[in-house]
Amino acid sequence: MSCIEQMKYEILLEKTTYKEAREYIEKNAEEVHYVDPGYKIFKDYHIIGVPPIAMGVKGNALIFTYTKPCYGTFVLTIDSEDSTKEIDRLRETEKGKVKPSLKKNKPPESPKAPSGSYLDMWKK
Repeated sequence: MSCIEQMKYEILLEKTTYKEAREYIEKNAEEVHYVDPGYKIFKDYHIIGVPPIAMGVKGNALIFTYTKPCYGTFVLTIDSEDSTKEIDRLRETEKGKVKPSLKKNKPPESPKAPSGSYLDMWKK
């Protein structure tokens, strides 16, 4: 048994797709964070799925996807002392991922496209 199955959780959505799970979390959570596949929660549980993987916060509850082979993907919520710690860690992790160009008072950099046509680029 995995640690998730040993915790007190509530199933919010069952036997769904990754896209539907992400949309459900985005609509029902107060705060949404996106993580990469393999992100670890509750010490030894790795989140799997198709990026961007949404993890939601509603009060002290953590809302996330859980995929169990042969059973499908579920959206679960856990409201416990452990979930509060995970929410704090998630917020801290997300702070480190902010790119400097997206911070306040600094405009995002514009992409630099080569001048000329597509064919001119290949002539060089």
